[in-house]
Amino acid sequence: MTAGVLFGGLVLFLALGVPIAFALGAATLTAVLGAGLNPIAVTQKLVSGLDSFPLMAIPFFLLAAELMTSGALAEVLLRFASMFVGHKRGGLGHTNILTITFFSGISGSALADAAGPGSLLIRMMRKSGYPPAYAAALTAAASIVGPIIPPSIVMILYALADEGVSVLRLFMAGVVPGLMISAAMIGYNAWASHRRDFRGEGEPPGLNEILRTSWRAIPALLLPTLIVVGVHSGAFTPTEASVIAVFYALFCGMAIYRTISWSMLPQLIARTAFMSAAILLIIAASSAFAWMLTYTQTPQVLTAWIQGLGLSPIMFLLAVNVFLLLFGIFIEPLPGVLVVAPILAPMAAALGIDPTHFAIVVIVNLNLGMITPPVASLLAVTGMIAKVRMADLNREIYPMLAIQILVLLLLTFVPVLSTGLPDLMGAK
Repeated sequence: MTAGVLFGGLVLFLALGVPIAFALGAATLTAVLGAGLNPIAVTQKLVSGLDSFPLMAIPFFLLAAELMTSGALAEVLLRFASMFVGHKRGGLGHTNILTITFFSGISGSALADAAGPGSLLIRMMRKSGYPPAYAAALTAAASIVGPIIPPSIVMILYALADEGVSVLRLFMAGVVPGLMISAAMIGYNAWASHRRDFRGEGEPPGLNEILRTSWRAIPALLLPTLIVVGVHSGAFTPTEASVIAVFYALFCGMAIYRTISWSMLPQLIARTAFMSAAILLIIAASSAFAWMLTYTQTPQVLTAWIQGLGLSPIMFLLAVNVFLLLFGIFIEPLPGVLVVAPILAPMAAALGIDPTHFAIVVIVNLNLGMITPPVASLLAVTGMIAKVRMADLNREIYPMLAIQILVLLLLTFVPVLSTGLPDLMGAK
């Protein structure tokens, strides 16, 4: 009954439009009162949920992304991507996807990708004759690689929710799935460009321009490499890597690209503080919610029930995919991971499913919710930038969403796509 109150309260508060952090906290408090427990326990769990050293990586990675995105970085990566594909048919669409893929190795956030370089690319595509709804939908669909290619805030939180996987292993595991999604979107854009006659832009660049543009892009592209290689080598932890990323981004912005001044820092830090506070509030509320789940023994009961059904691992994964595709429509990936990982991860482990493989399936699936109508937060952002109706966006996004679901199924049926690179690199 307490578990029913917990989940029923969450659904009710979300349906009433209560923000996710407050909905989680209110549902937990309601269940605690219904169970006759001391409500002060909720406050204790809210505070203890944030008492974690790895969580310090979140504000630092957000600040590094703010530093790298301020000024000319979007234009640098755009020119670098355009150099390879801009002159081909549908070149600006290809450039859009590649730029956001490069940018995802810096921001770790889908919304940051869509609102940062995405806004610039949408405007460029509109001027070149692309339908605004197509440009906005393509940008949203490409942006979901932000939390999949490292560094990724969602992966940090998943590793905290499931002790069976590490942050480093998830970072390594996200590379191939993220590139698969980007490749699938490039394939779709190539098909759509031939069908709808989207032309290329300009002529192929000369050798001097290639060398000059590549040289200018190298500092930006080195940041994700620095993080992954440094953590993998043991030189520093993921949390320490986030601090190093801040100093590296500050150096790039001030000394190399010269687009950041000291006077800009207070505004950048304030913006980071607001974003960090919003995310950490969700984490605190999710920690209290997860504690109540443990108190009601919901994960253990569900695990025993699943085992009693005699489902094979693949049938369980398919059932989880269907559930998460529906669940992700109404909840963002960050709170979604914190809610479902403590429940589903033990069930997957009991069926012998590799924890890394399962984590990638969950993370990719929940990110698809950001482009799944009717909520689709990414579509809301890009639609506002492009100034197009949601109905027009929905028509454009459905085939892109279908292709990404096919990629998700491929990741589900072929575990090595998620586990191969971490195993090859010896990531623990």
